[in-house]
Amino acid sequence: MNAVVISVVVMLVLSVLRVHVVLALFLGALTGGLLAGLGLEATMVAFQDGLAGGAKIALSYALLGAFAMAVAHSGLPQLLANWMIRKLDADDLSPSHKVTRWTTFGLIAGILAMSIMSQNIIPVHIAFIPLLIPPLLVIMTRLRLDRRAIASVLTFGLVTTYMFLPIGFGKIFLTDILYGNIISSGLDVSDVNPMTAMGIPALGMVAGLLLAVFVTYRRPRDYDPDAVVDHDAPAEIKPYRIAVALVAIVASFGVQTWLTMAGSDADPLLVGALLGLCLFIITGAVKWTDADAVFTGGMRMMALIGLIMIAAQGFASVMRATEQIAPLVEGTAALFAGNKGVAAIAMLLVGLLVTMGIGSSFSTLPIIAAIYVPLCVSLGFSPLATVAIIGTAGALGDAGSPASDSTLGPTAGLNADGQHDHMRDTVIPTFLHFNLPLLAAGWLAAMVL
Repeated sequence: MNAVVISVVVMLVLSVLRVHVVLALFLGALTGGLLAGLGLEATMVAFQDGLAGGAKIALSYALLGAFAMAVAHSGLPQLLANWMIRKLDADDLSPSHKVTRWTTFGLIAGILAMSIMSQNIIPVHIAFIPLLIPPLLVIMTRLRLDRRAIASVLTFGLVTTYMFLPIGFGKIFLTDILYGNIISSGLDVSDVNPMTAMGIPALGMVAGLLLAVFVTYRRPRDYDPDAVVDHDAPAEIKPYRIAVALVAIVASFGVQTWLTMAGSDADPLLVGALLGLCLFIITGAVKWTDADAVFTGGMRMMALIGLIMIAAQGFASVMRATEQIAPLVEGTAALFAGNKGVAAIAMLLVGLLVTMGIGSSFSTLPIIAAIYVPLCVSLGFSPLATVAIIGTAGALGDAGSPASDSTLGPTAGLNADGQHDHMRDTVIPTFLHFNLPLLAAGWLAAMVL
C-alpha cells in the first residue's frame, strides 16, 4: 500500500478519535516515512526541515491575532454586537418574529460577505474570524443558530473565492500557482479564462453551501448561554477608539491589497498586521500599559492555528521525501485504460487525498501539476478541462482537512466559548458539504469542457 495513502488515513483516523491534530500530523508523518523506508532519522529530519516553512505563516497569524485583539479592544466588534442585540430585544415584542428571521439571514449574509472579501478586497484571510465571530456568539445562541452552518459559510467564502476569482489570494492560486505550474509543465493555457474553467466546480461549492444552510443545519440548535463569553461589559466603547480602529483596518487592508497586487516579496499579512498594530500604539488607542496584555492575548488566540500550520508543513515535507506521490498518481493512471471519465475521477480523488494530508491547496498544486498535465494531454482533455481538473484537484480537501486554515479559522472563532468541536462541528460538516459536491462538479467540468 502506498505510504502517502497510509499516512493520510492514519492522520485522519487519529484526528476523528480526538487525538490532537498536531500529534496526529506527527504520527501520520512518522508512519508514512517508516513505511516508505526512510528510517526514523531521515523521517525526523524531513519533518524538521518542513517546520521552518511554516514559521513565517505562524508569525503572520500571531500578529494578525494581536491586531484583531487590538480592534476588539477598541469596542468596534462590540458596537456591532450591541446593535444586533437591540434588534433582537425589539423582536421580543413582535409576535411575528420577522426581525429574528431577518437578523438570522443578515448575520449569515454578513459573515459570508466578510469571508469572501477576506480573500480579495481586504485580503486578511482567516484573521477576521477571531475578531468578528466571538462577539456574535451570544447573538447566535439567542437565535439558536446551528454553528455548523456558520462554519460552512466561513469555509465556503475562504475556499470558493480563491478558486474562482483571480484577484487577491485568487490571483496567487489561479494565476501564479495553477497557471504557472501548468505552463511550466508544457501546456499553454494563457488564453484560458480561469473563471470559465472553474465555474462549474464553484457551482458545486454553492450547492454544498445551500444544502448546509437551508437543509442540513437549518433546525435550531441550543447552546449553553452561560458558557458564552459575556460581551455586555467589554472595554469601554469610545468614539476615538472606534475611529482609530477604522483607520487602522483601512490602512492594514490597503497595504495588504497593494503588496498583493504589486507582487511584492514582502508578506502582505505580516506587513499589514504590523502597520495596524503600530497605529493603535502611536495614536494611544491602545495604551502602553495595556499593550502587552492585548497583544499577548491576540497572539495566544492564534497560537494553536500557527502550531498546527507548522506541523502541517512538516507532514508535507515527509510526504514529499517519501517520493511516493508520483507513483500514487502513476499507479492510479494505470487503471484508466484510456477511459477519460475514470481518469478524471481518479485524478480528483488523488488531489483530495494529498490536500487532506498537507492541509493546503496552494501546496498541493505544484506537486500534482507536473504529473497531471502530460496525463491530461495524453488522454485528450482540452486545455480548459485540464485547468478545471488540476484546479479542482488542488482545491479538494482544503475544506474538511483537520490541518487546513480554512477549517482551523472557523473553529478558532466559533469555539471561543468551548462549545464547537473542531472535528465534529467544522471538519466533518465541511468535508461532506463541500468536497463531495466539488468532486462531482469537477468531474462534470472535465467531461463537458
